[in-house]
Amino acid sequence: MNFFDKLQASIFQNQSLLFVSLDPNPELLPADYKSEDIIADLYNWLESIIRETADFVCAYKPTLGFYEALGVPGLELLEKTLAAIPSHIPIILDAKHSDLNTSSVFARRVFTQLNVDAVTLSPYTGQDHVAPFLVYLDQAVFILCCTSNAGAEALQKYPTEELPLYLQVVKESRNWGTPEQLGLEVGTTNPEILARIRSVAPERLIMARSIWAGGSNINIKEILAAGLNSHGDGLLIPVPQDMFSQPKLADHIQSLRAEINQAKSEIFSETSTCTVWLPDVSVVNLHPQQDLILKLYDVGCIMFGSFVQASGATFPYYIDLRKIISNPQVFNQVLTAYEKILNSLEFDRLAGIPYGSLPTATGLSLRLHCPLIFPRKEVKAHGTRRLIEGNFDPGETVAVVDDILITGKSVMEGAEKLKSAGLNVKDIIVLIDHEQGVKARLLDHGYQAHSVFTLAEITETLYQCRRINQAQFLAFRESQG
Repeated sequence: MNFFDKLQASIFQNQSLLFVSLDPNPELLPADYKSEDIIADLYNWLESIIRETADFVCAYKPTLGFYEALGVPGLELLEKTLAAIPSHIPIILDAKHSDLNTSSVFARRVFTQLNVDAVTLSPYTGQDHVAPFLVYLDQAVFILCCTSNAGAEALQKYPTEELPLYLQVVKESRNWGTPEQLGLEVGTTNPEILARIRSVAPERLIMARSIWAGGSNINIKEILAAGLNSHGDGLLIPVPQDMFSQPKLADHIQSLRAEINQAKSEIFSETSTCTVWLPDVSVVNLHPQQDLILKLYDVGCIMFGSFVQASGATFPYYIDLRKIISNPQVFNQVLTAYEKILNSLEFDRLAGIPYGSLPTATGLSLRLHCPLIFPRKEVKAHGTRRLIEGNFDPGETVAVVDDILITGKSVMEGAEKLKSAGLNVKDIIVLIDHEQGVKARLLDHGYQAHSVFTLAEITETLYQCRRINQAQFLAFRESQG
């Protein structure tokens, strides 16, 4: 799983935008942890922070400088601390690396030996410095574009307040890497600065820093309104450093998380220009893809009412998955869901079934670095008159990607075309299974079908989450016999 997907999964699981700085600063070590072994004391403190916060935050951020200041024992402490972090929570190493000559070896060190998920970089040496880090496709970088210390203002706001250097850093760094691989680090107590950066880079993940330096004057709602993107995410909030020395840390973290989620809900309930799913329900039996199901419903891919089908029959629901490609956030989650299934299968190439699943198959091809082909829906009467588009060798195994199983007719026809060209087809992967015995029929023809979720699971989740009412739920149940 790449950094972006890992972070999104962590945000959803813990319902949190908070991240924790894991800094072994002896000056901040609580008295309860002090003994004659400072390294052991620091580890015990950091390990307790991880243990008490792992269920309430979305990421951890160790600051490399604190560990380096402790010498070789400090670097050993870093590796021990990283090992204590749960594997499903991403790690952002705060290095502020800036040396072009050591960028390649440093990238290899942090990404292949320390196995962190992201690293912070200084921008002054430009794209040449960043490029060696982006070679690691599953990792990410955060570009430092703004800091909060007063001494930096003369440089950061040069040449004018209207055209400051920090905004030029944002504009330029957007050309260095994709939104999934390159985010921005923003240190400020001023919501206006955060809002200016968000307006220039609406698609970028922002890791906020120093927002609590304003003390009691900080307005978290203003920070969120300035930094969140149009989907209600894209912003990481630091846990205040002074919390780590307080008793009952978990209680303080939960309280802060609730405050942030409440403020976020208020922001998006006050505006009609942004549609976003917010976690406003409590579900006993949480479906692993609940977030995606709700988003598919909210963007209009799944509708309930009275709809006439192509067969002439009237159904109490309608599914239009073609809308997915117009919402990058949802499309990204759909690709991740398919990817989890595909990672467990063996194949040489991917094939998409025209026309609905071709965007999805293309996205998966790019993600998995796997060549793509597709069987034509109709054979051209001119040119090459090829039945299969794309390059392939007979005898290769193809995993077929489609969007929904209703009768299985179109996907089976596509699979048969692939087989007629000498290709092997064993697995068919779809987003939604209509559950009309189609998987069994496909299995009778030698195809193993896999689905992200079934239509019944979707409807059950929507009902539990109060997206549909009881009448709609029962109408669906009745339509399924």
